[in-house]
Amino acid sequence: MSDYRVARLDEIEGFDYRQETRMQPVRHHLGITAFGTNAWRAEKVGDRLFPEHEEDEGNEELYVVVRGRARFELGEDTVDAPAGTLVFVSPETTRTAFAEEAGTAVLAVGATRGKAYEPSGWEIWAPAHLLYEAGDYAGAIEIAREVVEANPEYAAPLYNLACCEALAGMTEDAIGHLRAAIELRPTLRDLAKEDTDLDPIRDESGFRELVRD
Repeated sequence: MSDYRVARLDEIEGFDYRQETRMQPVRHHLGITAFGTNAWRAEKVGDRLFPEHEEDEGNEELYVVVRGRARFELGEDTVDAPAGTLVFVSPETTRTAFAEEAGTAVLAVGATRGKAYEPSGWEIWAPAHLLYEAGDYAGAIEIAREVVEANPEYAAPLYNLACCEALAGMTEDAIGHLRAAIELRPTLRDLAKEDTDLDPIRDESGFRELVRD
């Protein structure tokens, strides 16, 4: 018996994401549960491939340039990376990359040191993220509800939906989705205690019960 999946990058629908980047949710598309992996594409020379960031909680990342040519900015260093280049980045190093050729594509693979991977589904939240950042909570809610309905196994979209609903004054919906997120990933309880997005529902009895130790 054989069990495998095959995909081409061009077949995977991409989403606009932070800092004018475009992500393709490879892990979700293939149903991978052992590690995180997504692709980032840039159509024009000079476009940013993936957002500038550091990784927290010991998350290590390997970037593979699968098409074109990229310029990685790693801390204070710059690395030229033609197709076939592997770039491994430790958690505390700030990183981003830009396309040196049109159509450049980079595959990112990541996991946390010494910890079993647990998919959160953050990548499928991407279509709603820009609306959330723009303060369009109603628009983000509309997209996120479809995502949650289609993918109820993921905690991150549920949690983010709850945050948007709280900010939009939809108290009961927010508490319900927050409850579902915490049931899937109990560690989100600690995040909810400090998350300012949830301030509009912080005094509700249902919220206090959810974050009670």
